[in-house]
Amino acid sequence: MSERATLPTVTFDDVAAAAARIKGVAHETPVITSRTLDKLTGATVFVKAENFQRMGAFKFRGAYNRVSQLSADERKRGVVAFSSGNHAQGVALAARILDVPATIVMPHDAPQAKVAATRGYGAEIVQYDRFREDRTAIARKLAEERGATLVPPFDDPHIIAGQGTAALELMATAGPLDLLLVPTGGGGLLSGSTLAAVENSPAIDVYGVEPDGGNDWQQSLQRGERVTIDVPKTIADGIQTTSPGVLPFAIFQRYGKGIVTVSDDELRSAMRFAFERLKIVIEPSGAAGLAALMHAKVQARGRRTGIIISGGNVDPIVFAQAIASGTPAN
Repeated sequence: MSERATLPTVTFDDVAAAAARIKGVAHETPVITSRTLDKLTGATVFVKAENFQRMGAFKFRGAYNRVSQLSADERKRGVVAFSSGNHAQGVALAARILDVPATIVMPHDAPQAKVAATRGYGAEIVQYDRFREDRTAIARKLAEERGATLVPPFDDPHIIAGQGTAALELMATAGPLDLLLVPTGGGGLLSGSTLAAVENSPAIDVYGVEPDGGNDWQQSLQRGERVTIDVPKTIADGIQTTSPGVLPFAIFQRYGKGIVTVSDDELRSAMRFAFERLKIVIEPSGAAGLAALMHAKVQARGRRTGIIISGGNVDPIVFAQAIASGTPAN
């Protein structure tokens, strides 16, 4: 039986249900506009600032949507997740709100700010070497040993539906869009946003944005099947994945337009622009869509364009170095 034939379904109705479920718990984050950005790109740009989300990133949406649907017995036995940082924090915070024990598997080189925040939300942290060990296998073993529920970062229908609420809110504020740019690692945000976007604007072009050195999505779409690459060397730790998620890939392959890539220097440039012109702090991963727009990776001129800033959880030293080296805003 093919991989696709066994996949669960995720629809726009699931995204709408997730929006109702997280309402009043997740923040409805602002949509920012900038005449400077419009002039620079020739587009009418709407920036969904998920760096203002609870725990600083969109990941809280999917995490809360997933954890809140556990049964009473499942809640007692807890959850296990694996993440380099933002999903870790999202699950830890959702678990704390819902009084669910949480264990998070995190790489040894995860940003310390993200590790500290995850621990601060009350989660137990188990570290691993991302270059030598399999985080999924570690998490599954822990979940089996403890009788806990595994909460994956992107390959889950409830996670995908929750993440899609960011794009749903964006379009409710901005109106119909011609183009949407979304950072992508495993693809939970990308696939969920695509479902929300095509429902509201059927002719919209949705692009995922990933690092130059980690173009697993781009290669996968070109080959028509998921490929696995080595761990990418990039400052964008939040999208440092080696393969698209099974379910996200199936969704985006059907409804998405394409994938573009950005360099670390382009990410730094976007971070600096966001700081100087939009007055917001964003992490390298969160800057991917903005970097793609600023550096003309897609044709945006004359188009109503949405960008999702996925998060703002960046170490102060990394941020200072990034904006110091990034190209000054015009």
